[in-house]
Amino acid sequence: MSADPGRVVYRLGMDPVRVIDSHTEGEPTRVVIEGAPDLGAGSIEEKTRLFRTGHNEFRRAVACEPRGHEAIVGALLLEPSDPSFAAGVIFFNNVGTLHMCVHGAIGVTVTLAHLGRIGPGSHRLETSIGAITAHLGENGLVSVENVPSHRQRSGVRLDVEGLGMITGDIAWGGNWFFLVEDHGLDLASTDIDELRSHALSIRRALESAAIHGIHVDPVSGDETYQIIDHVELFDRPTRTDCDSRNFVLCPGGEFDRSPCGTGTSAKLACLHADGMLEPGQPWAQESIIGSRFTGRYHEKDGMIIPTITGGAWITADSTLLFDHNDPFAEGIIRS
Repeated sequence: MSADPGRVVYRLGMDPVRVIDSHTEGEPTRVVIEGAPDLGAGSIEEKTRLFRTGHNEFRRAVACEPRGHEAIVGALLLEPSDPSFAAGVIFFNNVGTLHMCVHGAIGVTVTLAHLGRIGPGSHRLETSIGAITAHLGENGLVSVENVPSHRQRSGVRLDVEGLGMITGDIAWGGNWFFLVEDHGLDLASTDIDELRSHALSIRRALESAAIHGIHVDPVSGDETYQIIDHVELFDRPTRTDCDSRNFVLCPGGEFDRSPCGTGTSAKLACLHADGMLEPGQPWAQESIIGSRFTGRYHEKDGMIIPTITGGAWITADSTLLFDHNDPFAEGIIRS
């Protein structure tokens, strides 16, 4: 993409934006500390809806090039509606908002500790799909008790270009996943481009077959179809302290460098449904780059409550600046 030198683009109307960057087992999180748009006094769900529909320029400017990159997950810190919460948070990436992000929650937790806002112990975070609890350990690891997770369908057959007929599961772990083991691929870190191409083909096949996740409103019982925007491939681990290795395609087309917290939650839901993992039993998930999460769960109301443990490390405390003559002030968007 090239810029028109005569074009002036500055519709953001923003002050400088302070962010703190971290990575959780390799996957980046960018926490917005100051300079975010005013989202009013509604609930986190209402603020998320307003952010999603009315502030795409801000989201792109923070997450995308030239200040960010395609793999960044943003986390907008907000005042929680309940003062007993450590913070409210909206997760977003290069293409939109995310329902949940466990690696991001781990990054938010170490960021809050870096700022001196929390210490070791348990802290609740408010998200658009419910409360989660993050436990900051003395050893620097963070355990996130995620939202209720479940498997919706098993043995879903799908004809995929380049792979042929494959079989996978549909599960919710805070985001919707299609989980596949019989893909016939070798999950090697040297084959990222090939893996991403095949995962994109799987997602296109899901869309073509009109296969969706189904959200059931707990009050009305109404069903809403939702896009399955994450694809998770599994293989044998390369680490002796892990049970499995995965490759996760994220909604914006990038791959997760971490083992993916919501994806590990979806995996735990499938293992539970198949009777292959008992409550409290650990499951160690290796990422495509060799990092590690440990997952456990307990049961509640017919679903599982996963807890995902991993480490995160602060990498930068920065101020994002926006020149009114910059033709890419609102971020570089890849088609």
